[in-house]
Amino acid sequence: MYTIEELYHLYLQHPSVQTDTRKLQKGDIFFALKGPNFNGNVYAATAIELGAAFVVVDEETGISNEKIVKVEDALKALQALAKHHRQQLNIPVLAITGSNGKTTTKELINSVLSTQYITYTTQGNLNNHIGVPLTLLSIKKDAQMAVVEMGANHLKEIESYCQYTLPTHGLITNCGKAHLEGFGGVEGVRKGKGELYDFLRQDKHTAFVNWDYGYLQTMSRGIENIIKYGSTEGEVIGSLIANEPFLKVGVQGKTGVLEIETQLVGDYNLPNVLSAVAVGRHFNITEANIKKAIEDYTPSNSRSQLLIKDSNTIILDAYNANPTSMKAAIENFAQLQAEKKIVLIGAMAELGDESIHEHEEIIKLLGKYNWEQVVLVGGTFGQIQHPFLYFSSSLEAKEWLDKQQFTNSHLLIKGSRSMQMEKLINI
Repeated sequence: MYTIEELYHLYLQHPSVQTDTRKLQKGDIFFALKGPNFNGNVYAATAIELGAAFVVVDEETGISNEKIVKVEDALKALQALAKHHRQQLNIPVLAITGSNGKTTTKELINSVLSTQYITYTTQGNLNNHIGVPLTLLSIKKDAQMAVVEMGANHLKEIESYCQYTLPTHGLITNCGKAHLEGFGGVEGVRKGKGELYDFLRQDKHTAFVNWDYGYLQTMSRGIENIIKYGSTEGEVIGSLIANEPFLKVGVQGKTGVLEIETQLVGDYNLPNVLSAVAVGRHFNITEANIKKAIEDYTPSNSRSQLLIKDSNTIILDAYNANPTSMKAAIENFAQLQAEKKIVLIGAMAELGDESIHEHEEIIKLLGKYNWEQVVLVGGTFGQIQHPFLYFSSSLEAKEWLDKQQFTNSHLLIKGSRSMQMEKLINI
């Protein structure tokens, strides 16, 4: 069996790690991970054929090859290797978690820090027990800063990530109604996300805290270094200037108000922008660089994207959804100045026993406004009585939408990842 030190020696020679043979490049180290529906050990020979420098396995493969590296548990070895690598890095590492806005916040902060530092960050949303160690192992020797996104759907998950990420700084975007099935309710969400604060408190590190949220004030008590930001109090204070359709933010500065014209849709992105300003100022990024970095950031991957298709304006926010983000998206859309508004909402996942109630609340909210049309898609929406159009899948909803030939309209498309609401439009 190989030790972590021996594995690290191999990693230093071949500092590129992969867990999927479909993405494997010549010279990568392949970790054969196992899951409920897959076993990477059976792809050991394939990995060697594709040019892997070494193949880390935790089962007998029957392959006699010097590239085969045997460990007790491939996943634990990957995480331990990530921790060992992290311990060699003497740089600030900022961990980000929360119910909503994690990825947007991470991208904004990375954009800001990258203007003056060599910064490494989570690619896409690789924020789980595999993605976090892969992110750490992607950090090169030239790194001056790292930003690591952490997702979680149950207790003790963030705590486990902190054990090998060893963050020096942390940020919780918010604690909303997300993954209620795994956390057992909003209090469970706060406890789970708060595991990041627990680590920072114990190691006397720094937290960036949105002071607008009383529960974050309470959760962060006892942390030695707190950088506050928000709309009324903090080192960074900002407010909404406009939101038609893009968000324009004003941030108080030493010489006046710094105006930032973003390419983000939705006033719910205000805290995300303010957090990026707070992190930037803390690490001495110039105001000019902060402004340019945030203004240049363009959302992608179905996250609050503004799309123009023919004469229609589409807000595509279909990467994920929970009751908190769904409410924010609907209320923001209701405030937009537009005559014809069509709302297409996909069901929300991972709500457990609260699913019926939370979907009923969304239906009530939709009923408060005047829409041209409301379409509900899939999941729990099919179990509730409501006055709106309903389709069991996004493909059925697309067939209907294509026939309508809407013009000069605004469309909001929102739903959980599992609903694949982006299929409603051809982009």
